[in-house]
Parts: sequence; structure tokens; C-alpha cells
Amino acid sequence: MAKPPVLTPQADDFPRWYQDVVAKAELGDNGPARGTQVIRPYGFAIWERMVAAVDERIKLTGAENVSFPSLIPQSYLTREAEHVEGFAPELAVVTMGGGKELEEPLVVRPTSETIFGEYMAKWVDSWRDLPLLLNQWCNIVRWELRPRLFLRSSEFLWQEGHTAHVDQRDAAAYAYTILRDVYEDFMVKELAIPVLVGRKTPDERFPGAINTTTCEAMMGDGKALQMGTSHELGQNFAKVFDIAYQDAEGTQQLAWTTSWGVSTRMMGGLIMAHGDDAGLRVPPRVAPIQVVVLVVRDGDGVAERAQLLAEALRTAGVRVTVDARTDVGFGRRATTWELKGVPVRLELGPRDLADEQATLVRRDQQGKGTVPLSGLPERVVALLDEIQDAMLATARQVRDDRTVEVATVDEALEAARTGFARIPWGALDDDGLARLKADAVTVRCLQSPEGDVATSDDDPESIATVARSY
Repeated sequence: MAKPPVLTPQADDFPRWYQDVVAKAELGDNGPARGTQVIRPYGFAIWERMVAAVDERIKLTGAENVSFPSLIPQSYLTREAEHVEGFAPELAVVTMGGGKELEEPLVVRPTSETIFGEYMAKWVDSWRDLPLLLNQWCNIVRWELRPRLFLRSSEFLWQEGHTAHVDQRDAAAYAYTILRDVYEDFMVKELAIPVLVGRKTPDERFPGAINTTTCEAMMGDGKALQMGTSHELGQNFAKVFDIAYQDAEGTQQLAWTTSWGVSTRMMGGLIMAHGDDAGLRVPPRVAPIQVVVLVVRDGDGVAERAQLLAEALRTAGVRVTVDARTDVGFGRRATTWELKGVPVRLELGPRDLADEQATLVRRDQQGKGTVPLSGLPERVVALLDEIQDAMLATARQVRDDRTVEVATVDEALEAARTGFARIPWGALDDDGLARLKADAVTVRCLQSPEGDVATSDDDPESIATVARSY
């Protein structure tokens, strides 16, 4: 009798495959309260790698990290009408504290524009105080109706940046820098996920913003995932919270603000963009374990040599672990590391040791081969870079193969069954947009014909990428 697969095949049921990977690769679990999530050690180790890489890029733009409260007075949110209207269905509200009813309800932060605005108004007096560039890493609560681990949970982890500037031009330039130099750069270079960067339509814009830009990625089932967004807030929040400054001529001016964020949703993107029927495939640069040295069978000094090999790899800068659990079947252990998506597996047994070689398995490819132990650390370092590049190239090829240039709404709907459709923005009138929406297809972003972010909402020459999405 054939052994049943460890995971549901993607082609049979992609959502079930996703849930299987999250559970069996030990990434996360459902929390006790509806829609909450527990991130397990291996999943959190991947998230920590993401945090470090994004945080480094954010700091290079001049932003500094801060920490703000998770409880926000409800009156703060109601002061910006469009903002509170956009988040009202998702709010979690605290009405009791210390056994007594609170004088004013507190909202568990769904995002922090309002409380940042309150304190920016306190901290900004002069043009010399600008730009004020702040960022925080924190948890967020949004009451999701259809939760799914990492993708849409009622509580999740993220970073949220909030900045104030002297004028619209400076604010727009900074929001664009975050989009391209932080988010896109990280997603392409570290996650090996090619993303489309573009402008959101007014219907998809962040509540209270005058412009929202986005990074959109294709998942393994052809759907889109919004991986991160950067918002120009104009002077909307500055007016409400009186974020004002005295310019060089002594005139009182309102600041221009931005906000931007990425979250643990990127974990879901990593799983669905790179995973296969065997489980995760983690790009080497964010892999907490880049190489596992697997002792096939102990004896003849194999375990000791495996430890020496691991030490040599660590010295070369490789994140490595040794699996010497020979009381567990070899096949089971190999399957476990394949599930976890470790980029390189080195198998070492008595016969390998006698021949001064190891068996090398690349997670991003099928098959295995033998490599000499001599010079192996240097070879592995180069191989990790090769795997990183190969994973990006594969993801880009998959996206490009499943992206179709179309001219009509009918063609766009057909293409969106399996991937992305690119259609001139001028070809989508209100009726066309309604037809797309009725079939759960949305405009993911608007780009210029050259592939950059569209500069306005109404340029008919812009290209709209439409797709089904998560």
C-alpha cells in the first residue's frame, strides 16, 4: 500500500496544503481566543530574521524606533472620521478596567496614526524638528471575520512607521523610499519574492490617506498577496491633531505625514510563494537554519565528524545544526527537515566518511549528489548564494508565466482564474470594475507603462494589475 502524503497536494486543495504546512512544519498554532495565533519557535526564528533585515533598512532611511501604548482612547480615533469609519468593524474595545467601567472606552490599537499624531503635535514646534521619522515594532488587533494563521489573524505582529514632514513633496519622497528601498528591496533580496510596486486605487486606499502604494506578490495558486503598504496621509491627521510647525519665515504651517507597515503576513507570503508539496522552501538569507548535517547512522566516528563539519561551517558564517538522533528513523528525519524547508541537507554516514565525502541535497531542487568533505564550507557558502538567486528566478518566472496582457474585462476575468491580468486603466470604467468585483477580482495596483508606481488615480495610460487575492 502506498504511503499517504505528509501534506495535502497543492493541486488538490491549496488552502488545506497551507494549513498543513503551518502545522506540520511547526510554524504556528491557533490561539485560545478566536482569530489569535501562537507563533512557534521555528516560525518565530524566521520572523526574527525578517525583523532584523527590515529594521536595518528602516534605520538607514533615518527613522528611529519607539514604543507607544497598545490602548488608545476611543476619542482619538473618532477625531478622524474617514479613519475610524474604515476600521470600525475591526475594533476591539475595552470598557472595563480594575473592576470598574471606564470613563472613556479604550481601543486596542488597530494601527497607531491617531496616537502618534497626538504626540507628534507635542514634539514638533519648528521646521528644525522635521522630518520626524518614527517606527515601532508591536502587536496589532483587528477583529477578522475569516481568520487564517499569518495571513489574517485578529492579533498579529508588525512594524508601523509614522513620519511628519515640512511639505507634500518631502512626505511623498519618503513614503516612496520606504516602498522601494525598504520593502521592495527586502522582499526581493531577502525573501526572494518578486513584487509589483504600484499605486492603490481610491477604493483600496488606506482610510484617511491621500495615496497608498503597495507591494503585491503572486502566490503559488496564482492569487495576489498584499505584502506591505506605504501611505501618504497628506495633512488630514495634521489638521485633526494640530501637527503644526513654524517655518523659517516665522509662519505657522501644518505638517504632512506618512505611515507604512509590513507584518507577519510576510510569513504567509513566504510559505505560499515558495512552498511545494513537500513543505516549506526557505530562502537562505532568512533561513534560521541554512544547513542541517544529518547523521545517517552512528559509528566509526560519524557523529564526531559531523560536529567538526558543523563547526567549520559556523566559522564560515553558516547557520547550521546537527541532527544526530539515530534513534529516529533516517527517512522520518529527512522528511522533517524537508518540511521545514532548510536550504541544504548534508547526509553523513560511515560509508560517506570512509570515502571522505557527504551526500548533499538542495531543498530548491530534486535529487542529490555527493561532495568531497575537503573545502566543503567554502562550497556551501557559494551554494547558498546560488540557491537564493535560483529561488528568486524561479518565483519571477512563475509570476511572469501566469501574467497575461489583456485589453477587455472578459479577458481580464479569464486570466484572473489562474494568475494576474494587466489591462489599461482607461479600459476599466465603473461597470467593468463592478464586473470584476462580482467575480472576487480586484485591482491590485496601478503602474506606469514603464512599470513604476503610477503618479495619479486617473491617468488612462496607467496599467492596472487585477487578480484574486488573499
